[in-house]
Amino acid sequence: MNTIIPPAKQVRVLVVDDSSFMRGALTRMIAKDPRFIVIDTAVDGKEGVEKAKALKPDVMTMDVEMPVMNGLEALAEIMKTVKTPVIMISTLTEAGAETTIKALELGAVDFVPKAFGDQERNIFRGAEELHEKLMAAAGVNIDPVTAPGLAPNLMATGLPRLVAQPAPLPPKAVPGLRVNARLVVIGSSTGGPKALQTLVEQLPANLPVPVVVAQHMPPQFTLALARRLDETCKIRVKELVDNDPLMPGTVYISPGGLHTRVTTLQCKVAEDKGESLYKPSVDVLAESVGVAYGRNVIAVMLTGMGSDGMKEFVKLKNMGAHVIAQDRESCVVYGMPKAVVEAGGATEVLPLEEIGKRIALLLM
Repeated sequence: MNTIIPPAKQVRVLVVDDSSFMRGALTRMIAKDPRFIVIDTAVDGKEGVEKAKALKPDVMTMDVEMPVMNGLEALAEIMKTVKTPVIMISTLTEAGAETTIKALELGAVDFVPKAFGDQERNIFRGAEELHEKLMAAAGVNIDPVTAPGLAPNLMATGLPRLVAQPAPLPPKAVPGLRVNARLVVIGSSTGGPKALQTLVEQLPANLPVPVVVAQHMPPQFTLALARRLDETCKIRVKELVDNDPLMPGTVYISPGGLHTRVTTLQCKVAEDKGESLYKPSVDVLAESVGVAYGRNVIAVMLTGMGSDGMKEFVKLKNMGAHVIAQDRESCVVYGMPKAVVEAGGATEVLPLEEIGKRIALLLM
């Protein structure tokens, strides 16, 4: 479990939204946690950029559809100038999901979905999710030498941040080593969409095994992610549907709101009422992978909060599977990979930019 360092000062938040109701709702929701203070609000993207430059907030929330300058335009300007971490506030629609994926490519740290409704408590799934993502974003540094859209790194500042205690890193695997894997399984959360883009772009179209991904995202957003990856990558990418056959040269994105399990031939999705906090859950997917494939697996843990997947990745490693954890420096949030490494579940730890190429080398 990640440990939060108590803040020496409150995290300063700037709220940008053209709706006075939403500005008020967000401000009240953020203020429920004493770690945060809303220092100001802005009514459109242009004012948001100006106030970000003047006030230097620790983190911003950003609506998408706004007059004068929309959220994507404002985000692009912020990434080029003040580089304040941004959490997008997105509608639970197909169009909202596609726009959110674009925002994550531009450099937004994460997003919080909102639903339509006239009651404040119905707009967001819960204040806790918003607080967790704001806290994680406040500990992210938008690298000043990196172009917008590339994954930001954790920074060492006095701000609240996710703390990773030092742990011995497993040795890198022997160059040229090939593994007898029949499946690749990937888990990711905060920062995952951009990390997946970097990784999947490196996979060849003729990859000899299927790839199954569990990315923490709600429905609609996983479909938009799959479509975007399919547009930009050589390998085929699709959102998984129930009873999909597992075919080589295909990346399957688990649908949001459902759990995914695999057999040796196909995938099954279901709306379980289990204890897992996340749907799709990396642990649920990885457990089924262990049953169906045993040691004949490459398992990859990418950036994300928490420890989902750690327990089952350790089991896969103990079976003899090849487990890769993303390194601290290239993670947006070094939570899920950290949990795997500290539990002794990683065969090797690699920078994000090397993981896709590593998978291809291990298989081909």
